[in-house]
Amino acid sequence: MREPEPLDRDLLRRHPLPRHPDDSDKEERGRVLVVAGSRELPGAALLGGIGALRAGAGKLQIATAESIAIPLAVAVPEARVVGFAETEDGGFDPSGLDKLIGLIEGTQAVMVGCGLQHGPALDSMLDALLASGLDVPLVLDAAVLGSLAPRADALRAWRGGAVVLPHSREMARMLECEAEEVEADPLAAARRAADRFDVVALVKGQFSYIAHPDGRAFRFEGGGVGLATSGSGDTLAGIVAGLVARGADPLTAALWGVYLHGEAGRKLSKEVGRIGFLARELLDQVPGLLDLP
Repeated sequence: MREPEPLDRDLLRRHPLPRHPDDSDKEERGRVLVVAGSRELPGAALLGGIGALRAGAGKLQIATAESIAIPLAVAVPEARVVGFAETEDGGFDPSGLDKLIGLIEGTQAVMVGCGLQHGPALDSMLDALLASGLDVPLVLDAAVLGSLAPRADALRAWRGGAVVLPHSREMARMLECEAEEVEADPLAAARRAADRFDVVALVKGQFSYIAHPDGRAFRFEGGGVGLATSGSGDTLAGIVAGLVARGADPLTAALWGVYLHGEAGRKLSKEVGRIGFLARELLDQVPGLLDLP
């Protein structure tokens, strides 16, 4: 098995992002749909959506709980926000799944999971999505990761490709093992997930590992302890989804997303402090990091 390559600027130069000429319009940078947020966690949709725009996506749609749709639309005026009826536990009402699939049909990337609630409603949403036969790249994170283990075959059959962004406990649920096993060898866990689900798989941590189903693997040295803060994962998921919407393949989007997120944290650790900066502050750093020196 090959050793992981270091995720650095030299590697990213070999995996360039799509270039957009000055005369291009927002349609050419793609439309991203963020399926996120709930009554208790509206900020997850906000952070993910803004993350996608900061990464350069041209258009943003957010599908979220009806109870938070209007305030979220005011907070993110750049987005089209579509509210969905909710179940008692705050999940998406299954009666709205046809409308959700309709939104996905017109997008270049779909991010699912941040701020959603675990339970039957989420499982129904995931089943409907994976059974839709669409060909759109998926970025999967947070709550949805806990529903993937029994749906490995359906995810493998998904034609658009996917990226999963778990930390060690979420990866353990995906692989149906103990978190300590993932923490003992996160690279092996990332490779197992990439092979089992046929996805680009990340394991987040002090050192982050990314694995591709073809056996390639990568290691990022990390952006500092300050990145371990509430909402940080939502920003990463949004950044990756925005890069996919622009036309990056799932591996390239994952590599750049982890780098941009980590370098944003590294900058803030110097400018603000080693800990205590906010996840929302990461996002303002992203545009300036997109062009490698």
